[in-house]
Amino acid sequence: MFRIPTVTKNLLIINLIAFIATFVFQLRGIDLADIGGLHFFMASNFHLYQLVTYLFLHASFMHILSNMFGLWMFGCVIENVWGPKKFLFYYISCGIGAGLLQEIAQLGSFYMTIVEQVPDATFGTVISLGAQYASALNAWTTIGASGAVYAVILAFGMTFPNERLFIIPFPFPIKAKWFVLGYVAIEFFSALGSSGDGVAHTAHLGGMLFGYLMIRYWQRHPDSNFDKGRGQQFFENLKRSFDQRHHQKGHYNNPNMRAERGGSKEDDMNYNARKKQNQEEIDTILDKIRKSGYDSLTKEEKKKLFDASNQQ
Repeated sequence: MFRIPTVTKNLLIINLIAFIATFVFQLRGIDLADIGGLHFFMASNFHLYQLVTYLFLHASFMHILSNMFGLWMFGCVIENVWGPKKFLFYYISCGIGAGLLQEIAQLGSFYMTIVEQVPDATFGTVISLGAQYASALNAWTTIGASGAVYAVILAFGMTFPNERLFIIPFPFPIKAKWFVLGYVAIEFFSALGSSGDGVAHTAHLGGMLFGYLMIRYWQRHPDSNFDKGRGQQFFENLKRSFDQRHHQKGHYNNPNMRAERGGSKEDDMNYNARKKQNQEEIDTILDKIRKSGYDSLTKEEKKKLFDASNQQ
């Protein structure tokens, strides 16, 4: 709960470094977004490696903040459930899938633009005009980790469908499955609306689509090591780890510990009762996390949980 797992941590660091580097290189006249951003495949600056590099570039502070917050919030849990290798494969694959769907959407947009000008245009005509305007098409560039992050959010919703999340501005908890469905609906209608807000809604949907297909495949193939039960047991394992740790640290039969408490049987009983009460409080806090999420804890509950996890 209190440590960021390896892959999620490294993804956060790489994105932050790339964000800083974007502005440093910009001062030297080098546009990393043009080099590593995902161009339309008919553009002159398009390269296959951009299907990966675009995931680590962001346009603004709010852009990277929102994506990295989502990666941290949901990625930590999913990586702990799946393991680092599977999580990294899922993240990168869904990011590539998001990019591919964005390319298809851009092709459709380019085709419709040509048809409006040349009603009887064929696909060959579109390809020919694409080559002719290859330089101008470089303006169609996609950057950001949103497609992969949205896939991680989908994975959380499919793994913990009934876990409650506190989402601003709603004053009540929302089940993860409804939270994810709401995201899908918003992105779907935004993509249909073609609002021109500069957001790649199709890429968001693409990441979630590839994520859904991948998870469904893993669910139907047990040999893929995807086990939905592992997700359901995540918080139970967390609770069990606390139980084991406190059981090992009780030292109820340690004569030195008894001497520090005065050596009497009554002191032992008081000590054991206090330990039991503390453990019951920790169990209650962990149950609250499982039902409503870590952010639902009060400041005192977070401190008590943190202190308990660091007792020697």
